[in-house]
Amino acid sequence: MSWTVGELARLAGVTVRTLHHYDRIGLVQPGGRTAAGYRSYGVGDLDRLQQVLVYRELGFPLEEVATLLDDPDADPAAHLRRQHRLLRERLERTAAMVAAVEKEMEARQMGISLTPEERFELFGGGFSDEYQAEAEERWGDTEAWAQSQRRTSAYTKDDWVRIKDEVTDVERRFAEALRSGVPAGSEHAMGLAEEHRQHITRWFYDCPAQMHAGIGRMYVEDPRFAAHYEEVAPGLAQYVSTAVQANAARQG
Repeated sequence: MSWTVGELARLAGVTVRTLHHYDRIGLVQPGGRTAAGYRSYGVGDLDRLQQVLVYRELGFPLEEVATLLDDPDADPAAHLRRQHRLLRERLERTAAMVAAVEKEMEARQMGISLTPEERFELFGGGFSDEYQAEAEERWGDTEAWAQSQRRTSAYTKDDWVRIKDEVTDVERRFAEALRSGVPAGSEHAMGLAEEHRQHITRWFYDCPAQMHAGIGRMYVEDPRFAAHYEEVAPGLAQYVSTAVQANAARQG
């Protein structure tokens, strides 16, 4: 199997000029010539070009690429292992950069003026653009959404720290009640549910009991909410949902 310079350029996604340059400097030279004197690349040439392109993508200068590929002690498997390791390291760095950009987007969407360090500290992995977009699509035309946007746009870092601490404390006490065998419909559990409702009303939007009951149902119906509570304590999603709905029912 062989390719002309134009065919190889199209196959590899490079320009003919690039292949001509690689030929001139001895980096990737055609293994043969056609009867008319045109370059003819074989499978071995294609393999070498692939190695060159990977190293170039990783930022290696051409001179260093040539030294690596012409090392008599190296073998193709060694090159693949090296490239795999370097690509994995690059992937990890890229993932970290993506995460940083996402956190910046999260903070901007929520109207929070914080330093990057503060954003990482507060949000961690518990918030995403997907959730924000979905929530806006679902409730964006409601007064509750507008009220929440107005309030949160003015919050400082200290406000968000307090919000987070309050939620964590309620979840912790819910988990303790669950582990202690306290029924989800008990006064104690319903009291925690009421604290949760008041937290929403205080910080985000007016949350009547029946609206809170709907939120409670989402804790078991939406896999993402359920996963969050299950991470705190196994069975907690259903427990909190039941307590919230019981609290709503007693308020009529």
